[in-house]
Amino acid sequence: MLDIISVVDIRFVLMVFLGSMAGLFVGAVPGLSVSMATALLVSITYTWDTVDALAMIMGVYVVGVFSGAVSAILINIPGAPSSVVTTLDGYPMSKKGQSYKALYTATIYSFIGSLFGLIALWALAGPVSRIAIKFTAMDYFLLALFGLATVGSVSTGNYTKGLISVGVGLILSMIGLDPLVGTKRLTFGIQNLTSGINTVPALVGLFGFAEVLSVIFDINQEQNVLTMEKSRVSLRDTLKHWKLSLYTSVLGLLIGALPGAGGPVAAFIAYNEAKRLTKEPEVPFGEGAVEGIVASESSNNACIGGALIPMLTLAVPGDAVTAIILSVFYVHGLKPGPLFITENPSAFHSILAGGFVACFALLILGLLVAPHISRVITIPKNILIPIVTTLCVIGAFACNNRLFDVGLMFAFGTLGFIMRRRGYPVAPLVLALVLGKVMDSNFRRAVSLASSADNKLVSMFGHWTTMILLVCTIFVLVNNIPVTKRAVDKVFRRGK
Repeated sequence: MLDIISVVDIRFVLMVFLGSMAGLFVGAVPGLSVSMATALLVSITYTWDTVDALAMIMGVYVVGVFSGAVSAILINIPGAPSSVVTTLDGYPMSKKGQSYKALYTATIYSFIGSLFGLIALWALAGPVSRIAIKFTAMDYFLLALFGLATVGSVSTGNYTKGLISVGVGLILSMIGLDPLVGTKRLTFGIQNLTSGINTVPALVGLFGFAEVLSVIFDINQEQNVLTMEKSRVSLRDTLKHWKLSLYTSVLGLLIGALPGAGGPVAAFIAYNEAKRLTKEPEVPFGEGAVEGIVASESSNNACIGGALIPMLTLAVPGDAVTAIILSVFYVHGLKPGPLFITENPSAFHSILAGGFVACFALLILGLLVAPHISRVITIPKNILIPIVTTLCVIGAFACNNRLFDVGLMFAFGTLGFIMRRRGYPVAPLVLALVLGKVMDSNFRRAVSLASSADNKLVSMFGHWTTMILLVCTIFVLVNNIPVTKRAVDKVFRRGK
């Protein structure tokens, strides 16, 4: 039986570090994701000892989630959907010559978030899973809707344009097979669209190729070569946001424990909360606010522990990576469920120990490798742009080995470029693209279940968690939609 002493097992530690290095480099390459790296490991590790397989996969998982921030900060291409929010302030910091500070902050708070999530997994697996299992289909729909309602936090100028971006993303998310009936929707006879739009080429296009087009469009303007700052970053100054980090880590943990929610929802909600709580940031959000990176990286890394909770206790994966890890369990003869921890303590301890070692691997690799990777931003843009374009093509092609995905990447890049020029935020579109299928399937399932009930409204909205999520969603909308916001402001001014 593996116990905590196994952490000092050299073989175990080396396996975790190998996985961590793989997660760092795969996640840092635009278009290559931690999900892809974990899926590749499944085919490699199925003949391995269970402990070795779990050690390497936990290394890939923990560091891979963090590594998405590297490309998000340096070249404005999120390595994963959960890193989309990191681009909002991370890339502006890089353009100001503060890339090392941004990466340093992302590393420290990714470490804190990951450690927090794993400690919570160890201590709160039972209670949190009991809450998550009570969520109905309508709850999942409202949770996703709440995430989309927070587009005001990433729509720096115009909330209406943010809602339009959400609408476009929801329409795009419906392309493919109907989740309930199985008929084709919005494919226009294109066979490659039957499986829907893959997130990887969409992300690479919207954030990578759109940046390329923007630079080409402004090619006659003076180009500033981004340089690395020479001053050292103080750990004491960096840790002054620890309270915000703990708060957003709690959000990430709770959201990660809800199957299907995951890092993107956690990061957007945490970012919105950071804007609400930080009354006077040194730099406005969206222009290089450190608090934005703190919230994003703490929350999406805390999701690691949260996502493992339903997977281990309910056999329900919390996100794409835990869905892949679930297959590893079955390959090795393990059966996650309510009795998993008591019947398989060695496997549970392997996951915990691997996660904790991977946290320190994240800290070491992030602090040592980040300054060297950061040198890429000192390359003049006339040299960097062809490199980024090549990475975009490779990343889009690598997800499914289809040239069609490269075409999708170019299409989304053009869409992203047009949206930027017209002042429409791209991030809400990405969030809607990720959450659209979750909303569609859960809402229709909720309506289907309520149709046979005597009181349909009570069936759909009578649950206490449903009422809380509904009130929170309405509150966010009322406080963000311009018309209702002005009306509320007038009421409060009269009251004073």
